[in-house]
Amino acid sequence: MGLANEIKQTRPFSSKKEEVMVNIMFTNNWIGLNHNQVFKNYDITSQQYNVLRILNGQYPNPITINEIIERMLDKMSNASRLVDKLLLKGLVTRDQRSTNRRACDVIITDEGIELLKIIKEDLMKLERLMVGITDEEAEQLSHLLDKLRNNK
Repeated sequence: MGLANEIKQTRPFSSKKEEVMVNIMFTNNWIGLNHNQVFKNYDITSQQYNVLRILNGQYPNPITINEIIERMLDKMSNASRLVDKLLLKGLVTRDQRSTNRRACDVIITDEGIELLKIIKEDLMKLERLMVGITDEEAEQLSHLLDKLRNNK
Protein backbone atom coordinates (compact mmCIF):
# COMPACT_ATOMS: atom_id res chain seq x y z
CA MET A 1 0.00 0.00 0.00
CA GLY A 2 1.42 3.39 -0.96
CA LEU A 3 1.81 6.37 1.35
CA ALA A 4 -1.16 8.27 -0.07
CA ASN A 5 -3.44 5.31 0.73
CA GLU A 6 -1.90 4.79 4.17
CA ILE A 7 -2.58 8.38 5.21
CA LYS A 8 -5.79 8.61 3.15
CA GLN A 9 -4.47 11.56 1.13
CA THR A 10 -7.04 12.76 -1.40
CA ARG A 11 -4.90 15.34 -3.23
CA PRO A 12 -1.52 14.70 -4.84
CA PHE A 13 1.59 15.97 -3.09
CA SER A 14 2.87 19.29 -4.40
CA SER A 15 6.22 17.66 -5.27
CA LYS A 16 8.10 14.37 -5.06
CA LYS A 17 10.33 15.91 -2.38
CA GLU A 18 7.30 16.78 -0.24
CA GLU A 19 6.08 13.20 -0.65
CA VAL A 20 9.43 11.72 0.38
CA MET A 21 9.62 13.99 3.47
CA VAL A 22 6.14 12.92 4.59
CA ASN A 23 7.03 9.30 3.83
CA ILE A 24 10.18 9.52 5.97
CA MET A 25 8.23 10.99 8.90
CA PHE A 26 5.46 8.39 8.53
CA THR A 27 7.97 5.53 8.31
CA ASN A 28 9.96 6.87 11.29
CA ASN A 29 6.80 6.81 13.39
CA TRP A 30 5.93 3.30 12.15
CA ILE A 31 9.38 1.96 13.03
CA GLY A 32 9.34 3.79 16.37
CA LEU A 33 5.98 2.28 17.29
CA ASN A 34 7.30 -1.23 16.64
CA HIS A 35 10.49 -0.58 18.62
CA ASN A 36 8.57 0.96 21.51
CA GLN A 37 6.43 -2.16 21.79
CA VAL A 38 9.63 -4.15 22.37
CA PHE A 39 11.06 -1.64 24.87
CA LYS A 40 7.77 -1.59 26.80
CA ASN A 41 8.28 -5.29 27.61
CA TYR A 42 11.46 -4.32 29.47
CA ASP A 43 10.14 -1.14 31.13
CA ILE A 44 12.47 1.20 29.27
CA THR A 45 11.97 3.92 26.67
CA SER A 46 13.64 4.25 23.29
CA GLN A 47 15.74 7.11 24.68
CA GLN A 48 16.88 4.96 27.62
CA TYR A 49 17.73 2.19 25.17
CA ASN A 50 19.78 4.68 23.14
CA VAL A 51 21.73 5.70 26.27
CA LEU A 52 22.39 2.05 27.11
CA ARG A 53 23.68 1.41 23.58
CA ILE A 54 25.99 4.42 23.81
CA LEU A 55 27.33 3.23 27.18
CA ASN A 56 27.75 -0.31 25.89
CA GLY A 57 29.78 0.97 22.94
CA GLN A 58 32.01 2.89 25.36
CA TYR A 59 32.33 0.01 27.87
CA PRO A 60 34.46 -0.50 29.95
CA ASN A 61 35.42 3.17 29.78
CA PRO A 62 33.24 5.77 31.47
CA ILE A 63 31.53 8.59 29.57
CA THR A 64 30.16 11.94 30.71
CA ILE A 65 26.59 13.14 30.32
CA ASN A 66 27.74 15.72 27.75
CA GLU A 67 29.39 12.99 25.68
CA ILE A 68 26.17 10.96 25.85
CA ILE A 69 24.20 13.98 24.60
CA GLU A 70 26.57 14.38 21.63
CA ARG A 71 25.93 10.78 20.57
CA MET A 72 22.19 10.53 21.18
CA LEU A 73 19.77 10.00 18.31
CA ASP A 74 17.20 12.30 19.93
CA LYS A 75 19.08 15.49 20.73
CA MET A 76 16.05 16.87 22.60
CA SER A 77 16.20 14.19 25.31
CA ASN A 78 17.23 15.09 28.84
CA ALA A 79 20.24 12.81 29.24
CA SER A 80 20.67 13.54 32.95
CA ARG A 81 17.12 12.46 33.67
CA LEU A 82 17.51 9.36 31.50
CA VAL A 83 20.69 8.36 33.35
CA ASP A 84 18.91 8.92 36.70
CA LYS A 85 16.12 6.53 35.66
CA LEU A 86 18.61 3.92 34.42
CA LEU A 87 20.53 4.30 37.70
CA LEU A 88 17.37 3.53 39.69
CA LYS A 89 16.91 0.38 37.60
CA GLY A 90 20.49 -0.74 38.29
CA LEU A 91 21.43 -0.58 34.61
CA VAL A 92 24.15 2.09 34.98
CA THR A 93 26.47 3.52 37.63
CA ARG A 94 27.40 7.15 38.00
CA ASP A 95 30.43 8.60 39.80
CA GLN A 96 31.21 12.27 40.25
CA ARG A 97 34.63 13.24 38.95
CA SER A 98 37.06 14.49 41.56
CA THR A 99 38.70 16.82 39.02
CA ASN A 100 35.44 18.48 37.93
CA ARG A 101 32.52 18.57 40.33
CA ARG A 102 30.06 19.35 37.52
CA ALA A 103 30.99 16.27 35.49
CA CYS A 104 30.22 12.68 36.32
CA ASP A 105 31.28 9.40 34.77
CA VAL A 106 28.58 6.97 33.67
CA ILE A 107 29.20 3.26 33.02
CA ILE A 108 26.79 0.52 32.02
CA THR A 109 26.42 -2.30 34.57
CA ASP A 110 26.51 -6.02 33.88
CA GLU A 111 22.70 -5.96 34.23
CA GLY A 112 22.51 -3.26 31.57
CA ILE A 113 24.71 -5.27 29.22
CA GLU A 114 22.56 -8.37 29.72
CA LEU A 115 19.37 -6.40 29.10
CA LEU A 116 20.79 -5.09 25.82
CA LYS A 117 21.56 -8.66 24.72
CA ILE A 118 17.99 -9.75 25.42
CA ILE A 119 16.46 -6.71 23.72
CA LYS A 120 18.72 -7.16 20.69
CA GLU A 121 17.25 -10.63 20.15
CA ASP A 122 13.74 -9.15 20.13
CA LEU A 123 14.76 -6.29 17.84
CA MET A 124 16.30 -8.76 15.39
CA LYS A 125 12.82 -10.25 15.02
CA LEU A 126 11.63 -6.83 13.82
CA GLU A 127 13.81 -7.22 10.75
CA ARG A 128 10.89 -9.19 9.35
CA LEU A 129 9.25 -5.79 8.83
CA MET A 130 11.85 -5.21 6.13
CA VAL A 131 11.28 -8.52 4.37
CA GLY A 132 10.46 -6.74 1.09
CA ILE A 133 13.83 -4.99 0.95
CA THR A 134 17.00 -6.71 -0.21
CA ASP A 135 20.36 -6.07 1.47
CA GLU A 136 21.40 -4.09 -1.60
CA GLU A 137 18.25 -1.95 -1.40
CA ALA A 138 18.77 -1.43 2.34
CA GLU A 139 22.31 -0.24 1.65
CA GLN A 140 21.06 2.09 -1.07
CA LEU A 141 18.32 3.48 1.18
CA SER A 142 20.81 4.06 3.98
CA HIS A 143 23.12 5.84 1.53
CA LEU A 144 20.27 8.08 0.32
CA LEU A 145 19.27 8.97 3.89
CA ASP A 146 22.89 9.82 4.70
CA LYS A 147 23.03 11.96 1.57
CA LEU A 148 19.83 13.75 2.58
CA ARG A 149 21.19 14.64 6.04
CA ASN A 150 24.61 15.70 4.76
CA ASN A 151 23.23 18.27 2.29
CA LYS A 152 22.46 20.85 4.97
